[in-house]
Amino acid sequence: MKYMLAQKIQMSQIFDEAGNVIPVTILRAKPVIVTQVKTKERDRYEAVQVGLGEKKKKGSSSFRWLREFPISPADLKLGDKIELTIFKEGEPVQIRGVSKGKGFQGVVKRHGFHGGPRTHGQKHSEREPGSIGATWPQRVLKGKKMAGRMGGERVTIKNSQIVKIEPDKNLLYVKGAVPGARGSLIQVGSE
Repeated sequence: MKYMLAQKIQMSQIFDEAGNVIPVTILRAKPVIVTQVKTKERDRYEAVQVGLGEKKKKGSSSFRWLREFPISPADLKLGDKIELTIFKEGEPVQIRGVSKGKGFQGVVKRHGFHGGPRTHGQKHSEREPGSIGATWPQRVLKGKKMAGRMGGERVTIKNSQIVKIEPDKNLLYVKGAVPGARGSLIQVGSE
């Protein structure tokens, strides 16, 4: 298993040899530093904790982000750097991030409901959810799709493809969209 932390920069497009347009998301993947190695003897499981980014406070040696990955720590020790070069172009990767928060949204935007009819005596039912239950069981069932907070959830995209790697600039070009706002933390993993 290979893991890396990156920061989302922006979406763009590049052209392949045939002249086809490929939509890509540009990620800045600076080297991550191993901050803790967890072993079965001491912690009852094997993992590696890595850190990325600087704190805003001057003189602080701590990292902005700390994440733990289930990697066998046999070849890693405290203070090691994990570089972007562990990945290859064309390699399928799994991407995790937190989606953009949309706030409190209605059922049309949140769940894709069609709403009620616009005419024939209907006045205020254009974007309403309609009925939320029957006379029996005389309650609203759990999990009923309703208005509420939308976004801000952890999203995983599997089998995304690395299109291009620029190790000198610490840039990783991934095919398609990546969850999250610009500047958000993205986890890139591969088997």
